[in-house]
Amino acid sequence: VQLQASGGGLVQPGGSLRLSCAASGSIFSINIMGWYRQAPGKQRELVATIARDGSTNYADSVKGRFTISRDNAKNTLYLQMNSLNPEDTAVYYCNAVITTIVKAGRYWGQGTLVTVSS
Repeated sequence: VQLQASGGGLVQPGGSLRLSCAASGSIFSINIMGWYRQAPGKQRELVATIARDGSTNYADSVKGRFTISRDNAKNTLYLQMNSLNPEDTAVYYCNAVITTIVKAGRYWGQGTLVTVSS
């Protein structure tokens, strides 16, 4: 099983980016999925999660600006980020609880860098 994150880049303050994370491999089902981020010199923190039924949870710092979504048919997770500010600069990681025909486990993507700067 692999999670491939993409969509990061350099954006000006106030701008938007959309991150994607595609899961591939011998997947039976995907339960909860989420985005985490790690800024330089800081611990990794939760950004948002989404359950299979679409219920969501957001960190207070991104509420109203970020939207998490998923396409269960494509095994893909998204994060729409609006009104970005320099404090959002971080490496963003996707995460998913995935069940294969062998086991269930928590998997991480490789991270995609988001830089918010003028």
